[in-house]
Amino acid sequence: MHTMWKGSISFGLVNIPVKLFSATEDKDMKFRQLHKKCHTPIQYAKRCPNCDEEVGNDDIVKGFEYVQGKFIILTDEELAALKEENEDKTVEIVDFVNLPEIDPIYFNRSYYIGPGENGQKVYALLREALKQSGKIGIGKISMRSKQQLAVIRTYEDVILMETIHYPDEVRNARDVPGVPQNTNIEKKELDAAMLLIDQLTTTFQPEKYQDEYRLRIQEKIEEKVQQNETKTAEPSPKKNVVDLMSALEASIERSKSLNKKGEEKSGAAGKKTKTTRKKA
Repeated sequence: MHTMWKGSISFGLVNIPVKLFSATEDKDMKFRQLHKKCHTPIQYAKRCPNCDEEVGNDDIVKGFEYVQGKFIILTDEELAALKEENEDKTVEIVDFVNLPEIDPIYFNRSYYIGPGENGQKVYALLREALKQSGKIGIGKISMRSKQQLAVIRTYEDVILMETIHYPDEVRNARDVPGVPQNTNIEKKELDAAMLLIDQLTTTFQPEKYQDEYRLRIQEKIEEKVQQNETKTAEPSPKKNVVDLMSALEASIERSKSLNKKGEEKSGAAGKKTKTTRKKA
């Protein structure tokens, strides 16, 4: 696994050097957008609609739109200074809670935590303490220029960190439009629904669930490969060939000119030496 973050976990006076590894991976099928005519991948240029010109990275600044059409500009130096204030590479566990107290809506992304150098023993201590107590830790971590709230818990035989949303990042459920209120449900309808749930209830076995749409796409792609239904992008026109040849030819001529001048200087120096010897 690729190490994504190095730092430490602390709780009380205990400090554990750790490494983070992504616990999940995106299996979505990623398609490139091609030009239908020549099957060349499409490029996307950054363009200013007001100036009607393409913009380079050096001409771009970061702005926060605090009201429509009005922006506050933050320089890279200002953002770097703010980031340094919160760049501590430590996950400090500030609370321990029961996992069922956190609704799944708060969970964001999962990371495996592995021990850092010389951290195996204290890593095992935290893992066993979490298992024995049945608690999970709540802490904060700075990742990807953002301070995130995180849950520290055990999963199988490793410690797992899950970033969770802050309360103000979870939208209010009461704002969902059209939710029925105080609807009269007949008892026989509810009993039928409860019976159906009971019949479909089983133990959770994650391996039985598959992304069938992704599998069908993979099968279709393999089928097209086997049938040689492949497309190759047309080679781009060599726009700079003439310029390159001109540059090479100019370099050769320049080299010849420098060599010729060097030979002339060398010859002139030789003549002076012979003249001097005659006078002597």
